[in-house]
Amino acid sequence: MRVTDKDQELIALLQTNARMPVSELARRLGVSRTTIQDRLRRLEVSGVIAGYGVRLADQATAEGILVHVELSVEPRMNAEVVRALMRLPQVQTLHTVSGKFDLIAQIRALTTDHIDKVLDQIGIIEGVTRTESAIILSTKLDRR
Repeated sequence: MRVTDKDQELIALLQTNARMPVSELARRLGVSRTTIQDRLRRLEVSGVIAGYGVRLADQATAEGILVHVELSVEPRMNAEVVRALMRLPQVQTLHTVSGKFDLIAQIRALTTDHIDKVLDQIGIIEGVTRTESAIILSTKLDRR
């Protein structure tokens, strides 16, 4: 499916506030409500918009420490490692990447002691050969 410039503008507005009324979306984009409804339906059916979610207030997400964990994985073990990481509730996002690491996981834990335990759990997953972690100190920009 071809995503138009108007589609991208619509997606950007929804990323700012997914609960914005269709009438407000239409007003901001200078199109009719019907056009917005058609675009939303097309973006949803084609899978460009996979779903809508809840974005927690800063004080709700501030509970805990956010950590990026880079992982090196043995060849042909990626799928097994991904499945094991998906079972850890502290893993919030997981990405395959290019470069010296194979995966980057974002984890959230309440204390540094808890982070240490989660990192130990990750380190013993069969197929994980190396990890490197960095605690997120602050977020300067989040366009999600």
